[in-house]
Amino acid sequence: MSLKFSVLASGSTGNAIYVETGRARLLVDAGLSAKQMGLLFERANIGEITGLDGILVTHEHSDHIKGIGVMARKFKLPVYANTNTWRAMEGLIGEIPTEQKFEFGMETVRTFGDLEVESFGVSHDAAEPMFYVFHHEGRKLTLMTDTGYVSDRMKGIIRESDSMIIESNHDINMLMMGRYPWNIKRRILGDHGHISNEDCGHALADVIGDKTKNIYLAHLSKDNNMKDIARLAVGQTLESRGFAVGEDIILHDTDASIPTKLALV
Repeated sequence: MSLKFSVLASGSTGNAIYVETGRARLLVDAGLSAKQMGLLFERANIGEITGLDGILVTHEHSDHIKGIGVMARKFKLPVYANTNTWRAMEGLIGEIPTEQKFEFGMETVRTFGDLEVESFGVSHDAAEPMFYVFHHEGRKLTLMTDTGYVSDRMKGIIRESDSMIIESNHDINMLMMGRYPWNIKRRILGDHGHISNEDCGHALADVIGDKTKNIYLAHLSKDNNMKDIARLAVGQTLESRGFAVGEDIILHDTDASIPTKLALV
């Protein structure tokens, strides 16, 4: 069986990633309304929401949890998050039946059918933010956005992935020249904010392995980035580090409202 995924939505207005194997179907985050999530599932042609084995939560910010409460109640879906994230988001998503609430601790591995999911911590201004690496039959998919920097520990966890969904949030010049107040700019640029296009490229250069082929640039700021700029900046950084972009490594766009095609890892 194969490991497949679709970036259903990615950006400051909402985030959701779908992952499947022959025996597991998972959603990571649901940062859009339940109605919008239903439309994304239809556009991606990935089956019914009711068939999901669960929703994995990365952190409690609204662009990651907006639809979780309604979806969990309507479709009776299990929801997985760590203790501090549960505490932070319970007042934001409404009541979820106890039997649908599950603990997924930091730096642990959970098995869903034939899919192993490894959690790891990131540096972001949330209660206990964490992202995931998916393992299936020797294939490895990494999802990592919403982090102010990529530490050596994070690099060790995500290194040698076959496919990666990684944050390329902002162009520094666009951010600095833009309309955001200084306190917001400082937050984005800080260790608990988001990584820039250039930082994304340098982090990738440290973790790309012989198996790494497809990289999806995710969580682009709608005000301080553009797909072409992100792709160009990350590509140039990788090329300066000796990688053949477009040959050995393929960079893919993601979108705030248009799902990527269901792809093999």
